[in-house]
Amino acid sequence: MDSKQNGLSDHTGILVLAAGRSSRLGRPKQLLVVDDLTLLKHSLRAAESSIAAHIRVVLGAYSAAVGSETVGGRTRAVINPHWEEGISSSIRYGLAALAEDDPSITGVVLMVCDQPGVTAGLLNQLIAMHRETGRKIVASAYAGTVGTPVFFHRSLFPELLELTGDTGGKTVILSHLADLASVDFPDGTNDIDTEADYLKIIKEG
Repeated sequence: MDSKQNGLSDHTGILVLAAGRSSRLGRPKQLLVVDDLTLLKHSLRAAESSIAAHIRVVLGAYSAAVGSETVGGRTRAVINPHWEEGISSSIRYGLAALAEDDPSITGVVLMVCDQPGVTAGLLNQLIAMHRETGRKIVASAYAGTVGTPVFFHRSLFPELLELTGDTGGKTVILSHLADLASVDFPDGTNDIDTEADYLKIIKEG
């Protein structure tokens, strides 16, 4: 595929992290339905509608149950057999898969599957902001902090690959604040970890 001809961003990837057990919820959050779509489908629809050329979703716990949600589009799934180690292992497996897809990958957007407010427009803004500013990290800003979705330039891949345990990209962000840009994402506060979180979003939706 010629990504330029298809309106895609050459050599930029999106990594959807969806391997967790959802222990606080007690059931797979990937399959919770918001506005007639599962949370995982919301994430994948946004990713596939973005300008990113490559999309990988990392599955782990409940992979058999949620795998069917990844069928279709240009998304490819990878199973993280060590998902119990925490989110860092999913980042490592996902980055390896994206590099296999495209050894010339120049950056990646990390996103999770429990933020139904994420849109293709937001993902495109993160990529565009990197191009405009040259900053190696472009994060979503909400509630006085920054977080996912977040773009990382490939020069930071070694640091992402060194993460361990249940440590995500925030550690790398905090190590490079001078090289950080951000995009406002007020809906970023609407994530789902508990049944109360889910009921709140359903009620407000």
